[in-house]
Amino acid sequence: MGQIDDLANRYVDEWAPLNPTGATSIGVPGYDDQLDDLSPEGFGAQAELIRRTLVELDPLEPETERELVAKEAMQERLGLDLERYDSGDVASDINVIASAVHGLRMIFDLMPTEGEAAVANISARLGGFPRAIEQYQQSLLAEAARGNVSARAQMLEVAEQCTIWTDPARDNFFGGLASRLTASGALRAELTRNAEAAAAATQGFAQFLRTELAPLGREKEAAGRERYERASQYFLGARVDLDETYAWGFEELARLEAEMRTVAAEIAGSGATVDRAVEVLDADPARTVAGKEAFREWMQATADKAIAELNGTHFDIPLPIRTVEACLAPTSDGGIYYTGPSEDFSRPGRMWWAVPEAQTTFSTWREASTVYHEGVPGHHLQVGQAVYESALLNRWQRLLCWCSGHGEGWALYAERLMDDLGFLADPGDKLGMLDGQALRATRVIVDIGMHLELEIPRDNPFGFHPGERWTPELGLEFLRQHCRMHDDVLRFEWKRYLGWAGQAPSYKVGERIWLQARDEVKARKGADFDLKAFHRDALNLGALGLDPLRKALARL
Repeated sequence: MGQIDDLANRYVDEWAPLNPTGATSIGVPGYDDQLDDLSPEGFGAQAELIRRTLVELDPLEPETERELVAKEAMQERLGLDLERYDSGDVASDINVIASAVHGLRMIFDLMPTEGEAAVANISARLGGFPRAIEQYQQSLLAEAARGNVSARAQMLEVAEQCTIWTDPARDNFFGGLASRLTASGALRAELTRNAEAAAAATQGFAQFLRTELAPLGREKEAAGRERYERASQYFLGARVDLDETYAWGFEELARLEAEMRTVAAEIAGSGATVDRAVEVLDADPARTVAGKEAFREWMQATADKAIAELNGTHFDIPLPIRTVEACLAPTSDGGIYYTGPSEDFSRPGRMWWAVPEAQTTFSTWREASTVYHEGVPGHHLQVGQAVYESALLNRWQRLLCWCSGHGEGWALYAERLMDDLGFLADPGDKLGMLDGQALRATRVIVDIGMHLELEIPRDNPFGFHPGERWTPELGLEFLRQHCRMHDDVLRFEWKRYLGWAGQAPSYKVGERIWLQARDEVKARKGADFDLKAFHRDALNLGALGLDPLRKALARL
């Protein structure tokens, strides 16, 4: 390895003690009893590491094409990370899915639970919760004093989440975690005490949000163009014309809904509406699973079958990646997400469903493509292959680099690919995939529209409030008209878009750029183009921003 790889590997070593929860996430040992320093000084130390690394990286000359890709990826990702730190976006962030308090809670889902040492680590982290929450409050207030604050509505929603997490009659996260662990004597007493302290700190944070921070929060949830452009570039790893992308979103949604009507006719007869096809599918007992655990088992079986059938045909899947776990999240927030394997694969990649409290039945036709998105050939193959390819990628590329447009764009591309490969030949499963695609196109419209407060096109193909300007209320109305989801899940989606500006479009826009990049390679190679080789070569680049991806693919 050359100088760039050496610097990237050293960055991981210096990053881990500043991000103990991140170290646990990627499987770096030695930090499982610690929590991140969320004080202004802690955030500053992370920014200084990035700043110093970029200065050292700049004069280094790549020795190989592989190192050139690594340098371009680091400069793009770390450069945007630093810009977000310097602008106050990171330390001021409060949103319903990805703020620091969510990271503190979720890390416990990835920790080993067997044996006294593992339980002691969990107990120590629980014990550190009050201090971490106190530091986070300091940072939020410091950024607020600089004029950097999130929207008041998001603060109040996160406060409600914290209340639900700690309510013994609802999620009871901390108490439930402690009760499931095997411990006795002094360790049991300490574990119980620390779990109570963590719950109390989380309840106190909810109170802090409601009474101290919310009065300082932004009245508008709309990010505005300057903040949104910065967020869009960060999540995509590419600069896009937001107004063109907004207009494209309407075209893409109309195209998808026309295709959905064609498939609906296959399901419910000529002239049938999509809603009628959905009624037929939902009435089919063979397509319904009752109970959360039964649904988890169905997810696992679906994921295992996909891996077995794709391996050796359309992909060559290394042995450690042939295992993915389907899990139910310990909270009821309504999210669906993936967590990658540890560096040594002792902890496998996992698909998580945070099922809303009210949901007890599940439609398999809606979720087949979601399993492909989160599992194989989606996130699990993409992330797992990067972790596995230690001969091709340095540790920063394998373990730390992530770009939502690259990752979520690939996963959405993977759903469409599974249709192309014949895995969605069943009309119900295909309708589910198209419905998911339509959701992602709707996100493009709603997210850009709400945050930039754009005018709704007077000639929009849906006749939706022509000429009016987007508001959050109109965003929810549009979602309900075009997305067939449990309303609790849909409302969570809507809140997520409002709080996490620029992330929601990264799926569909990311897929668009992946498809454009594939077409460019195909046009250049002509008869020599091989789809399996394209997927292998593209994934072997590791995660990177979408602009660097296109540059790297153009050199293949």
